Amino acid sequence: MTLRYEEFRDLHRPGAPLLLPNAWDHASAAAFAAAGFRALGTTSLGVAAAAGLPDGSGAARAETVRLALGLARLDTLVSVDIEGGFSDRPEEVADLVAELAEAGVVGVNIEDGRADGTLRDVTHQCEILRAVCDAVSGRLFVNARTDTYWLRGAGEAGRTAARLEAYRRAGADGLFVPGLRDLTVVAELATGFDAPLNVLHAPDGPAFAELADAGAGRVSCGSLPFRAALRGAVAAVEAVARGAAAAPDVPSYDEVQALSDHFAQS
Repeated sequence: MTLRYEEFRDLHRPGAPLLLPNAWDHASAAAFAAAGFRALGTTSLGVAAAAGLPDGSGAARAETVRLALGLARLDTLVSVDIEGGFSDRPEEVADLVAELAEAGVVGVNIEDGRADGTLRDVTHQCEILRAVCDAVSGRLFVNARTDTYWLRGAGEAGRTAARLEAYRRAGADGLFVPGLRDLTVVAELATGFDAPLNVLHAPDGPAFAELADAGAGRVSCGSLPFRAALRGAVAAVEAVARGAAAAPDVPSYDEVQALSDHFAQS
C-alpha cells in the first residue's frame, strides 16, 4: 500500500502536473486505464447522477463506496471523491477513509463546501482532516478541497490561501481549488505551500499547458468526461434519427466486453 501511495504522490509534479481523468463507473474507469492513464479519480456528480441522486448532499455514499472498492481491484491508482466525507463526525470520516485505504484506494478528496452553498467552519474541517490524516498517514493521499471559488465566486484569493494553510497544517497532502481560473493566483498558491496544488480543468478556462506553466501539480477533469459521455450518447441517437453516418471511433461491442473482462481479471 505504501509503495502505491508513494507512486501516486510522486505523480504530483508542479510544472509537470498529473492529468487525472475522473470515472463514474467500472467501464469508464477501465477505459481510462486501458488508454494508459496510470491514475484516475472518481467524479461525485457522475456517481450520484448515474444513480439518480443529487451531488454534494451525501446521498450517494453507498454508491461511492461500492464503486471505490471495485475500482481498487484495477491495476491503476484510484483516488475517490468523497464529497465532505459523508459525515460531520471526524471519527466517522476517518473510519471511511481507512476502509478505502485498506481496500487499495490511494487517495481521497474531502471538500469544505456544503449542500446549502456555504462553507464548513474551517476549525471543524481541520478536525476532520486531522482525524483522517492520523488514520491513514503514509498510506493514502489526502487532497483537501476548498470551495471558496466554486461556491462563492471569483476574488477569493486571500480567503482561499488562509483555508489552504489551515488544511495543510492539519496534515493534507494536496490542496484543491476547483473554480480557480486566474493563472496569477494559481501561480501564487502553487508556490505558497509545500504541497501540490490541484486545479480543475474547464473547457473555457486555461489550457492544461498554461496550468502546468503556472505551477499546478495536478489537473483534474472532474465531471467533464461524464457530461461529455451524456452528450455523446444523445448525439449518437440524434444521428440515427437524421439518417447520418455513425459517429467515428465508437468502441465496438467486443472492445467494451474486453474492458469488462479485464476488470474481472484484475
